[in-house]
Amino acid sequence: MNKRVCLLIGTHKGGFLLTSDLRRKSWKLSGPFFKGTDVHYVVLDTRTQIIYACVNSTWWGPDIRFSKDLGETWQEPERGIRFPEGGGRQVKRVWYVRPGFDNAGGVLYAGVDPGALFRTTDNGQTWDEIVSLSTHATRDQWSPGFGGLMVHSICPHPEDREKLHVGISAAGTFSTEDGGKTWVPRNKGVLADFKPEKYPEVGQCVHHMDVHPDKPEVLYQQNHCGVYRSDNAGGDWIDLCAGLPSRFGFPLQIHPHEPDTIYVIPEEGPEFRCPVNAHLAVFRSRNRGEQWECLDDGLPGKNAYLNVLRHAMAMDTCDSPGLYFGTSTGQIFASRNEGDSWELLTTWLPPIYSISCAVL
Repeated sequence: MNKRVCLLIGTHKGGFLLTSDLRRKSWKLSGPFFKGTDVHYVVLDTRTQIIYACVNSTWWGPDIRFSKDLGETWQEPERGIRFPEGGGRQVKRVWYVRPGFDNAGGVLYAGVDPGALFRTTDNGQTWDEIVSLSTHATRDQWSPGFGGLMVHSICPHPEDREKLHVGISAAGTFSTEDGGKTWVPRNKGVLADFKPEKYPEVGQCVHHMDVHPDKPEVLYQQNHCGVYRSDNAGGDWIDLCAGLPSRFGFPLQIHPHEPDTIYVIPEEGPEFRCPVNAHLAVFRSRNRGEQWECLDDGLPGKNAYLNVLRHAMAMDTCDSPGLYFGTSTGQIFASRNEGDSWELLTTWLPPIYSISCAVL
């Protein structure tokens, strides 16, 4: 059977799929599914071949839908993403869904606004809130970022099912080592320049955080106030901004085969969320953020008044992986040489919230 590369795309007006053979020269676009609806994130669980979509309907509210036939039909969960009745809380948006690793059959996590984490153990049929995070002792120090108070980054440990990290805007990084019974803030060394105390225990604004399965003790994050690396599972964070044109940005991508190689897309800042000097460029480090190189061959060098959101950059897992990012103005750019050069893959999509990749 011929393998295919699939890009799963979340946009302001529905979800889309882009598929190609492994040469990645010719692509087929399908969709939209959930036409006209905010679809914040779409991912294929490679353990089961089920697609999950974070659907935020103006009429029916937010939830996660799933498809067992690659997007042809969609199902609702038996018990969806909801807070218990009578508590005065309401899920505003479902931002992100993350499958567990191979050792966590049936387990997925979902992050929502306002600041809560949900888990399923039956492949998305029923979801339950992990209440210990929602009721953390520091909760009164959490505050909404520009997009709301949201759990948007979820980093399960590839081997130890009890360990998990989450990133919250604007609360920071929290970690559990006992399956979610207790949570510890892990923000030492991360700047919060918008607060009176510049290095608080909590209140930092994580924009995107991730972990590589080959080095689970190493975390990377693009923060509101810089790019950081932790070599001890979030215990301490190292500032990696030297050589970047800005501390501000949203997406961060770790190379699937090289855990020391990372990519970011800097922007001017919170007041003007566009590439620095309107020059669109991706920055790559091959040594864990110690040095950076600018990758802009094939990208617009001027008048690029767009932005790239936190989940809108991804890599496939081919032997020579492709790198992709989508923009707020509906373009998807692709590189088949790990960022050395770029081409326009498609355009005229709705504003792009997210891209994830799967090899089928």
